[in-house]
Amino acid sequence: MEEVTIDTAEEMLAKQHRKEKKDLQAKIQSMKNAVPKNAKKRRKQLTEDITKLEAELSQKHNEELRQLHSSGGGDNTVEEVVNGVESLALEGEEEQKDAKQGGGPSKAQKRRDKKAAAEKERERRIAEAEVENLSGLRHQEGLKLSQKLVERQLQIREISSDGHCMYRAVEDQLGQHGLGLTLKDLRAKTAQHMRSHADDFLPFITNTNTGDMYTADEFDKYCSDVADTAAWGGQLELRALTQILQRPIEVLQADSPAIMIGEEFNKSPITLIYMRHAYGLGEHYNSVERMKDPATQEETRDSL
Repeated sequence: MEEVTIDTAEEMLAKQHRKEKKDLQAKIQSMKNAVPKNAKKRRKQLTEDITKLEAELSQKHNEELRQLHSSGGGDNTVEEVVNGVESLALEGEEEQKDAKQGGGPSKAQKRRDKKAAAEKERERRIAEAEVENLSGLRHQEGLKLSQKLVERQLQIREISSDGHCMYRAVEDQLGQHGLGLTLKDLRAKTAQHMRSHADDFLPFITNTNTGDMYTADEFDKYCSDVADTAAWGGQLELRALTQILQRPIEVLQADSPAIMIGEEFNKSPITLIYMRHAYGLGEHYNSVERMKDPATQEETRDSL
């Protein structure tokens, strides 16, 4: 009888993680194939769903690794190997039975061949999906941002992409500071501040069709949209918010140094993530939070 090699708990966990990643890539590819490329709304939702699935799996793997290291390994290795040996023994009995009956390949061999063919096809699809994903701008941007966040012991806190993402990200950050301003409050205060300080903002807003600076009426409508619609926010609105909150706002990006707006205020900044390729529509803002120790579910450092 051949010697059975018993994997360590860490090796078994690594194999499990590789399998789960392959399974997820296959699932993602199936999801992509099910949505027509011209269905913009569905493709946008698909991108959000995929991002969530990838983030959940990554967090799950990180937590399992930390738990394994903190516990010094698992106690299930022997049991799992014994189960595997028993399974091999059963297959051997089936092969011996089929051999006595004569004929072609055994039923066990046919099952193995069928399983191997299916696995080969699945790996081919996964490889194609991984090439597409790894070369994508969204994936590259996510990798760069993750590296920057890990250095700060931070992780992304996902914000829905509904046109309010910048204000929702600010709202989330303020909530972590114990400040209860709502999305509606932030939009209303931003519009009011911009109207009251038109000379600071109007020169920087131009008509996208003509390139001309906004008229007073156009600027008034712009401010109304800030307050009452899902109009996207940008650097001008962030500038207004720093003045309203009397607090700096830091914006992290993948390919550029962090931008600090409102440096004149001597308070700890709130931090946003700006992503150019997060969704089909382009730009998006997310919030951040401290990474948590999976063993205690407590933040690795003091609160923001």
